[in-house]
Amino acid sequence: MIEIKSSFQKQKKFKDEDLVCYCFEYTKKDIEHDFNENGRSLIYEKIVLEKKAGGCNCALKNPSGK
Repeated sequence: MIEIKSSFQKQKKFKDEDLVCYCFEYTKKDIEHDFNENGRSLIYEKIVLEKKAGGCNCALKNPSGK
């Protein structure tokens, strides 16, 4: 199992159904499954490509604005 940590100073433990990516609505469970299934995170790669294409809206969708 991989551990996903928050980048906030105060570390948050994510539950399986917690959203990790608010823009694309990926949960901790989605990302762990993706990693275990593929040996790497294809979700992360999709997010990077979407961000480069201007498809990220974290400032509005993420409650912390990040």
